[in-house]
Amino acid sequence: MAATDRRDSVLHTLTAGIAELTSSDAWRSWLEVQGRFHSYSFGNCLLIARQRPDARRVAGFHTWRRLGRTVRCDEKGIWILAPMTRRVAGDSTEDDAEQRSRRVLSGFKAVPVFDIAQTDGTPLPPMPAQRLQGEAPERAYERLVAVAQNIGYVVKEDYLPGERNGDCSYADRRIRVEVTNDRAQQVKTLAHELAHAMLHEGFTDRALAELEAESVTYVVCNAIGLETDAYSFGYVAGWAGGGDEAIAGIKAAAARIQQTADRILESIETCEELAT
Repeated sequence: MAATDRRDSVLHTLTAGIAELTSSDAWRSWLEVQGRFHSYSFGNCLLIARQRPDARRVAGFHTWRRLGRTVRCDEKGIWILAPMTRRVAGDSTEDDAEQRSRRVLSGFKAVPVFDIAQTDGTPLPPMPAQRLQGEAPERAYERLVAVAQNIGYVVKEDYLPGERNGDCSYADRRIRVEVTNDRAQQVKTLAHELAHAMLHEGFTDRALAELEAESVTYVVCNAIGLETDAYSFGYVAGWAGGGDEAIAGIKAAAARIQQTADRILESIETCEELAT
């Protein structure tokens, strides 16, 4: 089977796994909770990042209470801007009373939100993406480190905030990997961050970036003998917004995903040849 055909087959397996996952009870439970959280504007995301860089999931005081969690009394709010509206008269000829008046934006007010780390209470259902356990294929991690060095990046193992498994700094040309994770997860994370390094400097669409990076990871890890189904299916679907959206996104980005996976795998082969 040609390399391109193998990559197509692997991407087909990924989309099939996502479709199966997103019809499960675990996925529906996760979506029900996700629906309680607002999508924040770019400006508010900047405000959140500036005040609490390690924030993972934020909501207002009352939303947390409805989710069975309470904000601890000594916690400081993360201040964002919420729109204010007022009702104005509409077209007096409309039959429907609702149509005869409408709400318009009148300004913004500062309101506090809180990160989940500032709350206690009922655990939220996790995204169906399970960290990989156990060992990785022999020298897989070292091979990916060599790939990173080949494109001008340094790899560091570190204790990362929150539940991060890794990150990529384009400015510092640095990839970090969570030191406490098992080797299998570290290899998957390193492949994911390598995909970001190769594809996403200056990229603004976070959801698409995560879909592409984890899809590349799935292809690369499959080729080196590491199964990432337990993590990749849920991760891709979570960022893409669901089964159909994820599958459509993978199909639309298939060429970029395959080309980047090929670059990583070819670089692994080149590094191996130079080392022998």
